[in-house]
This record gives sequence, structure tokens and C-alpha cells, in this order.
Amino acid sequence: MPAASTSRQSRPARKGRSSANSRSWDDPTLAPVLLVRGPEGLLAERAVDGIVGLARERDATTEKAELDGGTYAAGQLAVAASPSLFGEPSVVVVRGAEAATEDLVADVVAYAGSPDPETVVVVVHGGGQRGKKMLDAIVASGAPVLECEPISKDADKVQFVTAEFRAARRRADAAAVRALVDALGTDLRELASACSQLVADTTGTISEAVVDRYYGGRVEATGFKVADAAVAGDTGGAVALLRHALATGADPVPIVAALALRLRTLARVAAIRGGAATARQLGLQDWQVRNAQRDLSRWTPEGLATAIGAVAQADADVKGGGRDPVYAVEKAVLTIARSRRG
Repeated sequence: MPAASTSRQSRPARKGRSSANSRSWDDPTLAPVLLVRGPEGLLAERAVDGIVGLARERDATTEKAELDGGTYAAGQLAVAASPSLFGEPSVVVVRGAEAATEDLVADVVAYAGSPDPETVVVVVHGGGQRGKKMLDAIVASGAPVLECEPISKDADKVQFVTAEFRAARRRADAAAVRALVDALGTDLRELASACSQLVADTTGTISEAVVDRYYGGRVEATGFKVADAAVAGDTGGAVALLRHALATGADPVPIVAALALRLRTLARVAAIRGGAATARQLGLQDWQVRNAQRDLSRWTPEGLATAIGAVAQADADVKGGGRDPVYAVEKAVLTIARSRRG
């Protein structure tokens, strides 16, 4: 896995719950007490690794001790954080603090008020309200808080993958990054593992062809591939891709979003052909216009309107308006493919 934990990556802005002493997971620092907070386990691991790495850069003899929040017994923190017999500095990592026992809450609250300046105590909390008194005490003490929120936006996943390859000192084409996110973007840990595998198993610039060779089956079954097949009128291919995508963990919501984006582009280019606007005014690139013009040769205004209506209904259904999101998106795909003129 690329060693990104000790150097800052490009990253999305932090969310509103961040406090004044919050910092990103990939911006580690040293302090007597730190809080690593958030549900994204991979980022929490990276944050802890970064803190331990900094401590060992400062003193190579630094020892690491771990405590489990769910089984913690009174006094364990004091023992782990006390100076060793030979005076080596230590980092104490309290994992699973979201399952904290009452003893852990009490001990951390007391310790945060008067920590040992020679020891680094890292409390890792995966989210939720359990242990709130402990979290409030850590934050109130001014301790740094490393935020580990899920990376959910598509653009942020692209940014994450780009940073992974940059940290490993490997070049990757923008198309390769896009293909990797399309294939594995539902699981950040799997995405990071794929970056690591590509770095280890390939040489030179990582291209879309390389990604396709390793993850082609997953790449082909994305929302954008489903949308392309449906707009092309390939009913069987679109349904097959859709079912494979759903079977490998894809969510109906982004698939419907991909369908909507594809049809909106067609509608915009149809407006350009009618003289209602220019490509620049509609925010479209030349290649988007060329591709859409090719597709529109097989679409009538009525067929396009039917397809857009089907996607609008699917969007409402997959977001809670219907009982079966899978059925809703499959129905939309079928309607789009069948609305294209033969």
C-alpha cells in the first residue's frame, strides 16, 4: 500500500462537524493526546500509521502499545502510558473507542486533563454517540482531531486514487484513474489495494488498457457503461451489464445518475442542433458534442422524451419512492434501449 500517511495528499474539504483543532487524516502530528475520528477504517489506519511514523522519526526507539476499547479494564491506560523501565518513548493506540467501556471513558477523561508529555496516546473512534463524554473531553483539551470521514463523492475518489499513485511515484493516465474508480469506487479499501497491486505488478505509466486488463470485468459493469449500451439500443448488453454491476456491489442510485447524465447530454446537443444554444454556453466539450451527435442520428425527440421520463421515474423510485430499486433501474434501462430508433 502506498506510504501516504506521513505526507499530505490533495483532499476534499472537511465536513461541517469539524472543530477548530480538526485536521485531515493524512496530516498527522504529534501531541500527548490525539483523537482519530470517523467511520472510514482505512483512513483511520493511515492516520494512526502516520502518527506512529512521526514518533519514530523523532525517536527510533519509540514503542507502540495497543488497547481495545470494547474490553478495556480500569487502569490499563495508566499502565500503558507510564514511562518504561529504560525510558523509551511510547505511542499508545486505543482502538475501537466507539465500543468504549465505562472504565475507558472515565480513564481517558481523567488522562486528557493531565497527560504525560513524553507519551503519545491515540484514541481511535469509529463514530456514533457512545463515549461522547470522552470525545468531548479530548476535544476540549485542545488535542488534535484527525478526521476520517468516508470519501463518497466521485471527484474525491478520483483525487484519492491520483494521490495514491503520486505517493508511490507512479504516473497514471486520467483515463486509467477514471476506469479504476468506475470499477472499484464503492469500496475505498479495495480501491487502495488495487492501486497498490498495479504499482507492484506493472511498470511505466499506468494506462486505461492496464486497468482494463486487471479489472476489466468490473470496469465494464459501471453505470456509464450501462448508459452507453442503453443509449446505443443494445437492450441485452445493457441489461447484462446492469445485472453484473448490481451483483458486484454497485448501487442503483449512481447508475440512474449515469443514465440521467447521458440523456441530459443528448438533450443539450439536440438544443445546439436546433440553434437554441452553443456548446460553450451549455458547458459541453467538443468530444461530448461529437459523440452525442452520432447518437442522436438514431433518436427522435419523442423517443428521447420517453427515455428522460423513464429515468426521472427511476430516480424517484431508487431514492425511496418505490419498493424495488433494482426493478426500477432495470425498467429504466429497458425503456431507454427500446426508445432508440432502430
